Amino acid sequence: MHKLTTGNKFGNLTVIEFVGSRNVNRGHYWKVRCDCGKKKEIIASSLIRGITISCGCINIKHGHAKKGNVSPTYRSWCGMKHRCNAPRGKSWENYGGRGIKVCEQWLKFENFLEDMGEKPEGLTLERIHNNGNYEPANCKWIPLREQAGNKRVSVFVNYKDTRRTIAEWSRVLQINVNTLRSRLKSGWAIKKAFATL
Repeated sequence: MHKLTTGNKFGNLTVIEFVGSRNVNRGHYWKVRCDCGKKKEIIASSLIRGITISCGCINIKHGHAKKGNVSPTYRSWCGMKHRCNAPRGKSWENYGGRGIKVCEQWLKFENFLEDMGEKPEGLTLERIHNNGNYEPANCKWIPLREQAGNKRVSVFVNYKDTRRTIAEWSRVLQINVNTLRSRLKSGWAIKKAFATL
């Protein structure tokens, strides 16, 4: 059924009413009102994924969401909001479902951009404290590889007075990550698993 209800807010858009389905792409369209006052019909999936967050007036202000050309910084901002605000999204369980929120000031892209700056190439948005919210004091840009090791589900191993994820140990020791996982799962002692080439 329809995932939206009247009154839902997506960026600057407030959902007014369900318009109907269109045969062209079978999408569910909703009438929305932008904070600037303009009304528009938008496909539900664009609202839910954070692709459309205004009638177009925001694009004019910051230039990061020109039609057909969304900047990496804007994409990161949309992804952050989607993880925290879309209960049917694939990441909801690990973010919004755990109570992780986007701070009030970052609901506007311009504020996020001012605080974080442009997204550097090859980096991704990271929360410093895994259970903390998306807010200026708790976020930074880091390499994707580093972020992968900071997830709640990451398995850490202490070896020679150093704590790292199995993937990090794999790179340091130059042993295939699947080999290390297999050894540890089979009950090998850490010292033996990490010392055997």
